[in-house]
Amino acid sequence: MAKEYDYLLKVLLVGDSDVGKQEILSGLDDGSTESPFCSGSGTAHKTTTILLDGKRVKLQIWDTSGQGRFCTIIRSYSRGAQGIILVYDITNKWSFDGLNRWLKEVEEHAPGVPKVLVGNRLHLAFKRQVAAKQAELYASRNKMACFEISPLCDFNIRESFCELARMALHRNGMERIWRTNKVLSLQELCCRSICRRTNVYTIDSLPLPPSVKSYLRSYALTSSQCLNTVLNNSASIAKNLKCKTATSYHLKHNVRNGCVIS
Repeated sequence: MAKEYDYLLKVLLVGDSDVGKQEILSGLDDGSTESPFCSGSGTAHKTTTILLDGKRVKLQIWDTSGQGRFCTIIRSYSRGAQGIILVYDITNKWSFDGLNRWLKEVEEHAPGVPKVLVGNRLHLAFKRQVAAKQAELYASRNKMACFEISPLCDFNIRESFCELARMALHRNGMERIWRTNKVLSLQELCCRSICRRTNVYTIDSLPLPPSVKSYLRSYALTSSQCLNTVLNNSASIAKNLKCKTATSYHLKHNVRNGCVIS
């Protein structure tokens, strides 16, 4: 029988308790015949399939409890893991400060495994206790990718798993899967959606604050200028190509411009 996937990866979710690891799992499509289960040992398992550069990558995602008495589970499951996702809550400073303990545990039992730092509950950014720049600096210092996600809004969850899968496949010799996924910010996504449904002249009539209207106007002008530049460049290239073709025809057949029979 033909396989339902091209690559199989085992991913481990680690982090303190109550950072929302179960929320992340529940937002993913279940690609297995069995439903996600929770065993008495403190682990939850889910299988999902993502599409990465035309290849089907099946992920076996294991969620370990954040309690200290389950550290032995991490030691046993991290040995066969191809990717690690470290989860913290952006509204809980303690969960971010505890990442060093989890990182030390992972590096001890799974050295060199690709890791992605995930800040959960972005929809509660008004209660933020961990700055985005602080998380990015921590991830860069420990050679990790960094994402802020929201299971409630389904934002950046699949992108974070795609990035981890790409890093894991590249580590295992799949150099051709090396295109990074450009993840748009939530602000840019909103601006793109608004500008698609309106134009620069009707932005002032929107019930939005003046600062947001100013940003939308500049975004719309920049986007339209970029599009016009591309269209103008394409037109000029086509025109030059047509002129060059006509000139080469005249030179080849020794025909003067005034004697061309239309």
